Amino acid sequence: MIPHIIEAEVCGPHALRLVFDDGTGKVVDLSSVLTGPIFEPLQSQQYFALASIDEVAGTVVWPNGADFAPEALYEFPDIEVGANETSSETKPTSTE
Repeated sequence: MIPHIIEAEVCGPHALRLVFDDGTGKVVDLSSVLTGPIFEPLQSQQYFALASIDEVAGTVVWPNGADFAPEALYEFPDIEVGANETSSETKPTSTE
């Protein structure tokens, strides 16, 4: 089955925090694949930030029609593994 993206949030210059319909969550950095005419506008951080979800296709899209196949995004490595461990250890958490 093809995975579908149900949540997407821009979390870096060219990074997205994604949640797929099977519960998988990851952060992917797309900077290395933003080549070619359709992806050139996405090299701008401001334009990249215009990402949204196409609910029919189940993937992330931009106003110029650029998109990535959700199955390709599913295979991208998660760049956030361990990224928040240090910061969460130093911040107090509320139990309220």
